Amino acid sequence: MGKAVLEVIHETDGMSLGAAIEHGESPVLGEDAGLAVGIVRQGVLVTDSMQPVLDAADVWIDFTAAHAVLHHLHHCRTAGRPMVIGTTGLDEGQRAEIKAAAEDIAIVFAPNMSIGVNLMFKLAQLIARHIGDASDIEIIEAHHNQKTDAPSGTAMRLGEIVAAALGRDLTTHAVYGREGQTSPRNPQSIGFATLRAGDIIGEHTALFASAGERLELKHIATSRRAFATGAVRAAEWLARQDRGLYDMQDVLGLR
Repeated sequence: MGKAVLEVIHETDGMSLGAAIEHGESPVLGEDAGLAVGIVRQGVLVTDSMQPVLDAADVWIDFTAAHAVLHHLHHCRTAGRPMVIGTTGLDEGQRAEIKAAAEDIAIVFAPNMSIGVNLMFKLAQLIARHIGDASDIEIIEAHHNQKTDAPSGTAMRLGEIVAAALGRDLTTHAVYGREGQTSPRNPQSIGFATLRAGDIIGEHTALFASAGERLELKHIATSRRAFATGAVRAAEWLARQDRGLYDMQDVLGLR
């Protein structure tokens, strides 16, 4: 994702790379960030510490890990720097820390930065309102074999949106796995199925099945640039905002 974000920044008029952060064991530490990812020199060296370069950027884009994003959040909050967070797999306590930081800085926090996926969120909400109560609802997602959180943040967000549209509590209505002799399906449940294989970038399906028909809403990502493009668009939008917690629905004007 860092490579994809850097490429999109390089191609976007009016934007430039201010700093690039990697983990402490990365082989590219000390290299020019552009050359490290195979594009032209950017004049920015890759470092493993945000603090010395915090003032080099107007907005920070974070696609790291749950433990790292909170460390970066602390520095951005202290310095008053807006932050785009695309990291997934955060627990409720970590999400609460992001919400608290948004009292002081502007944050776009979204489980999926793809513009197509966020249109899918809006359409899933519309479908749920019209036929959700008469449908069995299942959410299926597939990702590469190195992804560590399941279901994906995008799948969980789809579930949250559908549940809210139907007035259901996802914590009590979600079903995450079925095995052996199960009881008949609870019509109020929202099922999740997870696939991990190969180099699948990301596939999500929201399935609404009722007597006589089935509606499937599907998004397939074929390149990480889809997420990077959305993240850079979010950064442009966020630079004009004051403090507050936003997501891609705000960025795209879909509220």
